[in-house]
Amino acid sequence: MSSESTETDVEETELQETEEASEEVGLGAPSLSAAIEALLLLADEPLSAVELAQVTRSPEPDVNEVLASLSREYTEAMRGFDLREVAGGWRFYTRAECSPLIERWVVDGQQARLTQAALETLSVIAYRQPVTRGRVSAVRGVNVDGVIKTLLTRGLIEEAGTEHESGAIFYKTTSYFLERMGIASLEDLPPLAEHLPDLADLDAVLESVATGD
Repeated sequence: MSSESTETDVEETELQETEEASEEVGLGAPSLSAAIEALLLLADEPLSAVELAQVTRSPEPDVNEVLASLSREYTEAMRGFDLREVAGGWRFYTRAECSPLIERWVVDGQQARLTQAALETLSVIAYRQPVTRGRVSAVRGVNVDGVIKTLLTRGLIEEAGTEHESGAIFYKTTSYFLERMGIASLEDLPPLAEHLPDLADLDAVLESVATGD
């Protein structure tokens, strides 16, 4: 057996032991690698190894080892996504070799009509902006991650800073949205007061959903 194979076996054994130890202390996931994957899929921004270590209650060196192992695994398997370290954190990206496919999908998507889900999400953002993804989800009662990406791709919404306390991204409509709507400003949007609860009551409901009270 070559020394290279021996080193690989040792690394895999150590990684397995790390994940088993993490599970024993209440990780809340099948393994440390599964926990990290789940968190990275959920996050809006790159997550640092320190943040991942805090959430998973795992030693930072172990988290760094798992991150490097996952990134290497995705590259060797030529998965459609890649795990990269950028801006002091880690984040999933589509693989560069898939660019022609992604470009074709984006162009085709520009020609397609918005789905009902996209229209509803766009309406919430238009009337509640600037608003975070979490608040939009609370209003609609469903996850809106995919729809938000579609609206961003279409150029109908854009990022508008971050919430001070949580760091969540705010979204607002764009000038292209106004152009497509055929209006000069947001003040020209049709009133929806008769279809919506009082704004103060709505804020209270959203806050309750966010806090779980």
